Amino acid sequence: MALQVIGAGLGRTGTLSLKAALERLGFGPCYHMTRIFEHIEHGPMWQQFAAGARGDWDSLLGEYNSAVDWPASYFWRELAAFYPHAKVILTVRDAERWFSSIDGTLFRFMQASEIPDDEAARRQIAMARDIVQQRTFDNRITDRAHVIDVYERHNRTVQQTLPAGRLLTYDVAQGWAPLCAFLGVPVPDEPFPRINAQQELLDTHAERYKL
Repeated sequence: MALQVIGAGLGRTGTLSLKAALERLGFGPCYHMTRIFEHIEHGPMWQQFAAGARGDWDSLLGEYNSAVDWPASYFWRELAAFYPHAKVILTVRDAERWFSSIDGTLFRFMQASEIPDDEAARRQIAMARDIVQQRTFDNRITDRAHVIDVYERHNRTVQQTLPAGRLLTYDVAQGWAPLCAFLGVPVPDEPFPRINAQQELLDTHAERYKL
């Protein structure tokens, strides 16, 4: 199995809703950061790839038809080259609202002072601190202006690098229509999935991450 859809959008841009939508449209299973809870060996593998090890992407993603969110989105260039027929979706949202969301969730998890008891949670946090906190944001996640600048530069780079026919810049608030048109599939007769609001995420993972 080879990836058909690559999510280049950073976390907290509607990636879990996109995951659910892609799976509903037949592009599942979809890889998302939450998969590390099911495959705890994946966290160190992503870190090895980030450190320069040659990426054997099929060893991580061979059973998936799509991949969104970190850590996959950090490797959007490599994945786009490795899977040349895959389409790429760049999820975006208002930068200020995005920062408020990531600052109150993922950044909060990464800055938790206690080490989680859950082994999968520990590996996920280690991966996130490496790939997200250090490599993406240069260990400056408390610097709002810097974080937003990284976010906006990332989006511009993706848009300037990939050809228009291969890339969809997409806000999940747009619903099914642009997504289905881009992927060439019918629009489902059901509401677009809206999941993983900020408070819901906190309620789900607060205990796991010792918040």
